[in-house]
Amino acid sequence: MNLPEIREQLDGVDRQLLELFLQRMALIDQVADVKKRDPSRPLYDPAREREILMRVRENAGTEYGDYAHQLWRTMLELSRARQAAQLIPATNVAARVAAMCAQEEAVFPQTGRIAVSGVEGCHAGAAADRLFPRGNVVFLDGFRAVVQAVQAGLCQYGILPVENSSYGSVRAVYDLLREPDITIVRSVRLLIRHVLLGQSDADISQIRTIYTHEQAAGQCSKFIASLGSVDVIPCTSTAHAAQRAAEAHDPTVAAIAGESCAKLYGLTVVGESIMNQDVNDTRFLCIRKGAKCFAGAVRLSLMVNCANSPGALYHMIAKISAVGINMCKLESIPIPGTNFSYRFFMDLECNLHQEGVLGLLCELERSCDSLILLGNYSEITG
Repeated sequence: MNLPEIREQLDGVDRQLLELFLQRMALIDQVADVKKRDPSRPLYDPAREREILMRVRENAGTEYGDYAHQLWRTMLELSRARQAAQLIPATNVAARVAAMCAQEEAVFPQTGRIAVSGVEGCHAGAAADRLFPRGNVVFLDGFRAVVQAVQAGLCQYGILPVENSSYGSVRAVYDLLREPDITIVRSVRLLIRHVLLGQSDADISQIRTIYTHEQAAGQCSKFIASLGSVDVIPCTSTAHAAQRAAEAHDPTVAAIAGESCAKLYGLTVVGESIMNQDVNDTRFLCIRKGAKCFAGAVRLSLMVNCANSPGALYHMIAKISAVGINMCKLESIPIPGTNFSYRFFMDLECNLHQEGVLGLLCELERSCDSLILLGNYSEITG
């Protein structure tokens, strides 16, 4: 046979496969109906799935056994996703979704009391101004203080940096997002420009001490290395670094911070274009206390612990793929106090009202060691 003839036969086989697949999914709907009437029947029956996969592999033979096994595993994932969408169990994540949707508001606020880590001129403050044009920004010392202020009700919202396009994630923030009763309600992406700030009589060749935040130091590591022997002293924010450099009144002391800090703290720009990459965006999360979301959410963040077993992560991703949802971020995070154990931070492009999302979350919670729904929100670019 020539290629067109082979393809014609393949089209015919595909039509038969599709017809049989639709018949199978219709039967899955009937299975879901039975389970609705009998809640004692579990959604997932691992013994039956193992039996099906073993039979398929044996019947397919040595040459095609692995391929058939993979195809049927995918069909079983799809079948469970379809059932899960119709059988929403009373789980922790289902309760949180219900609470978030019940508290959903149409319009994101323009004002409020906003907690940020740093001092006047810090990038988190700029993110707060972008999100809350009429907000009252409260400067605190450290990310944990921001979370505690929100938890205690001292501030309605908090701003936390979570990742930078050139230097990666802010790991300390990930653990704080797991704190009780904290929800992500929006994010903002800002272009960050760092400069070297010093006294008016500073000579860049004479700089011996640089104050800055550890993220900024990483984003400008090549420039710092070019200065030779300098001490880099970490600060809670780049604005705090500028403040300390100004207080030193020493031409050998400088700070890596934003240019706006020069005027704020009476410093001079002594080095420009000092970042490793021209494109240097930082993403900030806006958190608040309690289950909450706003209309138009397109990003859903989760913290997941999956079993430490072969294929566990793959099967978790397969469940997401089965319902046609795009995963736009997946990062492993070491679990403190353990030896090479990890949890996963993931972002999905979806909305809680979207068909199949609640069922997917319940299925993920069932199959994973733990799952925390961090928030469903939209992101803006500053």
